[in-house]
Amino acid sequence: MDTAQLINDNLTRLSPTLQSEVLDFIEYLMFKKQRLSKVEQPSQESLLSLNLAMRGMEDEKTPLYTVEDLREKF
Repeated sequence: MDTAQLINDNLTRLSPTLQSEVLDFIEYLMFKKQRLSKVEQPSQESLLSLNLAMRGMEDEKTPLYTVEDLREKF
């Protein structure tokens, strides 16, 4: 028996109030999945913007910092 069938079988045994809670939880999971997928996959526009902003920086020398540079001096 697959997961969807098990969920459906157990859902039919619940009261309508609890079935409504299950539906709310499912909708929450769908919202969460949609929100996470947007965060994980940058849009084409943001990738283009990042590429344009970083253009030419590949050839720049990277400054070397040491731990001493991070210390506050009074």
